[in-house]
Amino acid sequence: MAVGARTKHVQYQFLIESVVLGLAGGLGGILLGAFVSFLLSAVFGWPESISPVAMAGSAFFSMAIGVFFGYYPAKKAANLDPIEALRFE
Repeated sequence: MAVGARTKHVQYQFLIESVVLGLAGGLGGILLGAFVSFLLSAVFGWPESISPVAMAGSAFFSMAIGVFFGYYPAKKAANLDPIEALRFE
């Protein structure tokens, strides 16, 4: 905001960052879960079944969690006075 960004731009930046972090965590969890599933099915001879719908749903859910928990900090940062924010830097 000190260099000309508007309130909505700051809020969008924080929300996009929270969505990206949520999606990265969700994709990491999906990959780890798929790896463990394949590993357990290979070791114990169990059948493996990983649903693409469940994978897409969990990715969407992780993005939604990022938006839900990122909205308040984004709103707070967007309404912060730039002089107050830069005072402690």
